[in-house]
Amino acid sequence: MKIQKITLPTPFYIGPINTYLIEDDPLTIIDTGPKTEEALASLRLQLLRRGHRLEDIKRIIITHTHEDHYGLANTIRRASGAEVYIHSWEARRLTSPDDYHIQRRFMQRAGVPPEIIEAFEAGYRMVISKYADAIPEVKPLNDDEEMVFSTGSLRVIHTPGHTPGSICLFRESNRLLLTADTVLKRITPNPVMNADPFDQTRRFQSLSEYLCSLARLRNLAPTHAMTGHGEDITDYEELFNRMLKKTRERQLSLLSLLPKQGATAWEMAERMFPDAEGVHLFLALSEASANLDLAVADGKARVEQRMEMEVFFPA
Repeated sequence: MKIQKITLPTPFYIGPINTYLIEDDPLTIIDTGPKTEEALASLRLQLLRRGHRLEDIKRIIITHTHEDHYGLANTIRRASGAEVYIHSWEARRLTSPDDYHIQRRFMQRAGVPPEIIEAFEAGYRMVISKYADAIPEVKPLNDDEEMVFSTGSLRVIHTPGHTPGSICLFRESNRLLLTADTVLKRITPNPVMNADPFDQTRRFQSLSEYLCSLARLRNLAPTHAMTGHGEDITDYEELFNRMLKKTRERQLSLLSLLPKQGATAWEMAERMFPDAEGVHLFLALSEASANLDLAVADGKARVEQRMEMEVFFPA
C-alpha cells in the first residue's frame, strides 16, 4: 500500500491542507481540500504527476466535516462516481450542511450578543456555499471498521474532540497513523462547538472527549503520524505530554479569570482572547465553552441556568 501526501492550498488561516492518496485498489483519497479553483487545479496536477486522473478516484474518505477537508468531495464524486465515506455521527452534516438553528441556540445560551450571532451565521453560510457542496449520498463509517485495499487495510479510529465524528486511520502493519486535525505538530486543534450526536439540545463535551482520544491514540503507540496540516510527527509521546500540559495551563488561566459573580462563555472568551476578531471570535467562544465544560466536569467550576443563558462560577 503506497500512501502519497498531496498538499493543497486553502483560503483559510490554517494554511495548506495535507490530503492523502492511497495508491492501491480501489484508488482512494483521504480528505479533498476546499472547493476552490486553485485547490482543484493543484489536485489534478499532482494526480497526473503520479499517473492518475480525478476520474480514477473510486473512494473518498472524509475525516471530519470542515470545508478544507471535504469541500471538493462532491466535485470528485461527480467526475468519477467515487463513494464518499464519513463517520456516522457526521453524515448528516455532509448531506445537509446549512442547518444552523442548533448553533444559534447554543450561542444564545453562551451569552453571545444577537448581532454577533447574525455575523457568525452569515460567515458560516458564506463559507459553506463558497468552499463546499452538499453531498447527496454518503456511506457511514464506524469505529474499528476496516477500509480494505488489495494489499492491506486501514482501521478507522474514532477520535471525537475537534468535531464529534473526527476520525484517524491506522495501518496496523507499521503503526502508521493518519491523524487529520486530531493531532497537529505545531498547534492545538480547536475543540469546535457542536451539538451532541445523541442529544441535539446538549453541547458536545469536546475537550473531555478530545483528551480521551489523545489517550486512545497513545495506546496505539504510533511510530509515525501524518497530519492534516503541517509536518509529520515522529514522537507521539512528546506531543501527547505537551498537549496535556497545554490543557492544564489553559484550565488554570480560565479559572484565574473566572469571576466570583460568574460569567457566560462569551464573557470568558472575551477575557481569554481579548484580541480575537472575525472567525477567531467563534474559535475563541468554542475554546472558552470547551474549557468551561471541562472545568465543570472536573468539579473546578459550576454552572447555573439564568433565563436562557448559562452562567459559570468558581466551584
